[in-house]
Amino acid sequence: LYTRAELAALFADHLPARQANKAGQLAAIDELALTDVALIEMLTAFEPGRIIAPLCLEVIAVLQLLFFGNRYQSLTEFVLADLGVVTYFAYPLDRSARKFATRAALEEYLALCALSDTYREQLEEGVTDQLPAVAEQVLGLTIEHESSTNRHARLCNALARELERLEELELALALYAQSGRHPARERTARVRERCGDWAGARAQCEAILAAPQCEEEQDAATRILPRMLRKLGEKPQPRPRDDFARIDLAVMQGDTRVELLAAEALASDWQAVHYVENSLMNTLFGLAFWQQIFEPLPGVFHHAYQGAPADMYDSEFLARRQSSIADRIEELRASDIESLLLEAFDTYYPCQCHWVDWRYITREIVASAARCIPKAHLLAIWQRQLFDPAGNRRGFPDLVAFGKAQGEYALVEVKGPGDALQDSQKRWLRFFARQGIPASVAWVEWRDD
Repeated sequence: LYTRAELAALFADHLPARQANKAGQLAAIDELALTDVALIEMLTAFEPGRIIAPLCLEVIAVLQLLFFGNRYQSLTEFVLADLGVVTYFAYPLDRSARKFATRAALEEYLALCALSDTYREQLEEGVTDQLPAVAEQVLGLTIEHESSTNRHARLCNALARELERLEELELALALYAQSGRHPARERTARVRERCGDWAGARAQCEAILAAPQCEEEQDAATRILPRMLRKLGEKPQPRPRDDFARIDLAVMQGDTRVELLAAEALASDWQAVHYVENSLMNTLFGLAFWQQIFEPLPGVFHHAYQGAPADMYDSEFLARRQSSIADRIEELRASDIESLLLEAFDTYYPCQCHWVDWRYITREIVASAARCIPKAHLLAIWQRQLFDPAGNRRGFPDLVAFGKAQGEYALVEVKGPGDALQDSQKRWLRFFARQGIPASVAWVEWRDD
């Protein structure tokens, strides 16, 4: 709350020499070892009536939690909105839909926050031998309120993963069982495999494949199950090898990102090549389903500063909006996609939405995408995103290339020397191959000229 010049004037008689920066000033002041009373007297005498420190921070933290329903948003949201730096979509709010319906729900959530803070502090300090004790406390909780379920599941998963590294496998399994949220079932299968429980790991994989929570979990079970079958003396079905279309590029190495070098090398074959990564397809998805994303269902909007509903990345997102999403898909299928997307762009710009990247995806890029990418391809991509919004918002190819007419486009993942495809990228490439969507991997090598 004080500038460097003010601190220099205030402590002129106490500091031996001029400090190079404010951090040095604060360190030197700390070395004075002044009592709290002495320090407060100095500060208040310097400029009477001035605010010198915030008080009641714990109360403020609870009030912010009650308003926002989370601990990562703060009073800064009001400032940014009032200044016009950030604009939020105006969805209806209902006081009865606040996150914490009772004091008991708040207390339960705060208890989880305290355990989560203890866990994080122990990790940061390297005191991991105390983590089993934290795990026992978590396992002793009975979660009674819906407002705590996601935080409880995240804490169980994070803590269990650390316990795996400590070889506390039974505790880890117990935490995963309490969580039930991805990646709990996948990790359970892996821990059982590690313990030599082949039958248990097999049963877990088969349960996942029968009703997957997300594609990442499904993919993991598909890889683990054949190993378990072989351990149990059975012969698994052979898995097909990936054979993605490839482009070999030799470019001059420079200070520019390899993706931009690849885009430049491909530019002569196309009307335009854009480096978009995940931002283009996510933006198109957000524009196409804006009204469904911001549908005012009970309990998903707690305040006016949300860029997505509270259940956006839950496995129940699609099921809770099944009817309105089905209607929207039919509307998209029967209408001019370009007109609908551009109308949404013009209507909602620049409102915050977790899916829409207003910074990099321009109206012109949206128009080109809608014009060149066939409607069937866009609908297939969007339906896959709807199945698993959290997992399928990443892994898209780096580049999109546009031609002159519909169907003239390509998606290109760029890999420099030594790079490898990530699992999420492989899943999208397999999906593109099944759907007949033109996608390839550009393998870049450096050339010497």
